[in-house]
Amino acid sequence: MRLEADFEASFQFVQDVHGQKRFSSFPIAYTVRYLHSLWICECKTNLLSVAKTVKEYEGQVCLCLLQRWMKEEDTASVVAFLHHKLDMLPLADITRQVHQASCSHINDGLAQRLIHGRVILLNRGINLMQGLDALFALPEDALLSVVHEVCAEYGHHPDQIALQLEDLQSPLYSFVPHQLLAQRNMQVMNKLGMNVIDNVADLPGERSWKVAKSTEPLRPFAEHVVQGYQELTAPWHNNIMGRHFVDRPEHSDANMV
Repeated sequence: MRLEADFEASFQFVQDVHGQKRFSSFPIAYTVRYLHSLWICECKTNLLSVAKTVKEYEGQVCLCLLQRWMKEEDTASVVAFLHHKLDMLPLADITRQVHQASCSHINDGLAQRLIHGRVILLNRGINLMQGLDALFALPEDALLSVVHEVCAEYGHHPDQIALQLEDLQSPLYSFVPHQLLAQRNMQVMNKLGMNVIDNVADLPGERSWKVAKSTEPLRPFAEHVVQGYQELTAPWHNNIMGRHFVDRPEHSDANMV
């Protein structure tokens, strides 16, 4: 797939922006790259007909944002989008959960996992603030000049964006699930998954009970015992409606069969 190399770099960058990495600075070029990366990720999702049940990259929205940013000088919409994607910081709630886990979940790793998650959220927020700081630091004319320059590097001239938006509506990007496409997607994502979680905090080991290894024997899936239930073993037992069953006793001249 010609898009694979660009997708791998884009997917990793999106994960970093979303908290896997804390950037010491987030220049304007990173904001453009972030929008470009989300578009690339959506292209891959559509090309391989991946169901959009969990994650929505909003790549088409990103293209429209870049187009309006260059043609209409609409920086405010970009700022709103960054808030929409990155401003998810329930730090007070997760800090409260850390305290509760420290008191009630002794030595099971839950508190440590919550602390790790809080760091991810904090990185996410810091990346947002760094990005906004770079956008607000320049006069509008200078800001738009940088945006035009970086967009040209990523192949997002306004005319190119118009064609890219048309391509997203073409049959090539339509949802046509197929076994081979699913297998290809699993191969690509398995390769990326090893890179994304390649840090000590995300590796298997002494983690919380939620990701602990299962024990044998496994219980039946979705087993639920209804209290007071009595199994129907014969058509004359517990058969209030008097239904006729295939196991109804048959009578013979000699005896009941």
